[in-house]
Amino acid sequence: MIKKTSIYTPKFILICICSLLFSSSFNMLLPELPEYLSSLGGDEYKGLIIALFTLTAGISRPFSGKLTDTIGRKPVMIFGSLVCVICGLLYPLLSTVIGFLFLRFFHGFSTGFTPTAISAYVADIIPQKRWGEAIGVQGLFFSTGFALGPVIGSFIKLHYSFDVLFYSSFVMSLLSVVAFLTIKESLQNKQTFSFQILKISKNEIIAKEVLPAAILTFVYYIPFGALLTIIPDWSSHLGIVNKGSFFIYFTVSSLVIRFISGKASDVYGRPIVMKIGMFLLIVSLLYLGYFVSEDQLYIGACFYGSAMGILSPTINAWNIDLSIKEFRGKAIATRFIALEAGIGLGALSSGWYFKESITKVPSIFYFSSFIIFLGMIYLLVYFRKTKKLLAKK
Repeated sequence: MIKKTSIYTPKFILICICSLLFSSSFNMLLPELPEYLSSLGGDEYKGLIIALFTLTAGISRPFSGKLTDTIGRKPVMIFGSLVCVICGLLYPLLSTVIGFLFLRFFHGFSTGFTPTAISAYVADIIPQKRWGEAIGVQGLFFSTGFALGPVIGSFIKLHYSFDVLFYSSFVMSLLSVVAFLTIKESLQNKQTFSFQILKISKNEIIAKEVLPAAILTFVYYIPFGALLTIIPDWSSHLGIVNKGSFFIYFTVSSLVIRFISGKASDVYGRPIVMKIGMFLLIVSLLYLGYFVSEDQLYIGACFYGSAMGILSPTINAWNIDLSIKEFRGKAIATRFIALEAGIGLGALSSGWYFKESITKVPSIFYFSSFIIFLGMIYLLVYFRKTKKLLAKK
């Protein structure tokens, strides 16, 4: 029998399955898109593959946050998945550099909407004292899609074609839509959609109460954006056939740690867990820059995945801790804006610096570790100030 305190309710299990399908649908394209863009004659635009995607996601966050708080979690989830369905059908048809870049821009609406509503939904159905654990488990399923998607995508491309890969993404995203349709809405007192809701004032863009979590999110996702851009080419340079291999090592290493880190942050507090994650992230990036063989890349991927597995659920839970219940969607959207900005900046800057010069890759890892070091300093200063303020009270 399932205990009443268990987080593993049918609702929670279903939202985890939805996360897996949705994540797999667009991540299966990632390792092969640089080669596809090169085949179209767009080598110099590789940095835009991730940057355009995250730009749209970031722009759409204030809207997804407001819609999540007004019309409900479920329609926002479904809309994001439908964007993936449309893009999966259109990639083979718009086979020019301009058409491809337009689709990458449009595709970003998917992650701009669905993850915001998923996080709010999880917070709705799980008791506050279990948020860290629940977000860690839900993130585990999302990250599993991030691992399996690229491996499956590269396998399909190696044995079939780019078109089959795009249509496979279409099928996966269609399955996610079907799964989201079975979910029961968790928002009470929801409103009927109207275009008036889409009018966003400046006060509705950023939830100031969660800015500390958003700033830290921005910092530790800059290297992630860089890795998404350079790892496919770096993998080819090291003689790795399946360019999604890095991502499966990265994600598998984060699976078990997410169980531990999310629960640990509930028990021991967010600060200590975040400090451990930031330190490990610095070490992993230095390792990836220094060691340059296939086996060492996989070891580095495991270190990096473990660090992200510690940080992601903990900072996500911290973000919800800082949020105001009635504006939870806006708070989650604020963190995701920071996330997309970090990924976009990392992808764009690394793509600009890289420019097909493979010898520059280690220096990108080293600079990324310096960025995380700055984030660690911010984290230490913030909690020191917070501790002093609490002592005065």
